[in-house]
Amino acid sequence: MFGRPAYLRMEGNGKDMPTTTDWAPAVDIAESPAEYLIKAELPEMRKEDVKVKVDRGIIRIEGERRLEKDEKNRKYHRVERAYGSFTRAFNVPEDVEASKVSAQFKDGVLNVHLPKSEKKMVKEFEVPVG
Repeated sequence: MFGRPAYLRMEGNGKDMPTTTDWAPAVDIAESPAEYLIKAELPEMRKEDVKVKVDRGIIRIEGERRLEKDEKNRKYHRVERAYGSFTRAFNVPEDVEASKVSAQFKDGVLNVHLPKSEKKMVKEFEVPVG
């Protein structure tokens, strides 16, 4: 699910025409004693264009970055930044308190906080046989 760069393709008239490919924002995932933190780079996007969902142990970040086409008197010679819809999905660790997940969007970076549960989950234990 890593983004691919945009490419140029030759048109029939011999001119390079910009094309874009599917993309996915770069993310960092960090852990502290209190939480997991997902940071996603979303330059030139608005928070209204981004959705964060948690469902059945999966956290999904979705959105769309659009190429502005309403710019009059502007001709692009190269387009290397990717545009379009994206989805990033990650498994949520078992110790996350899903109902307390929060997200903030500032300066083109989405920060998703996944707080850990105060209850320690027992991973494995032996069941006595009677």
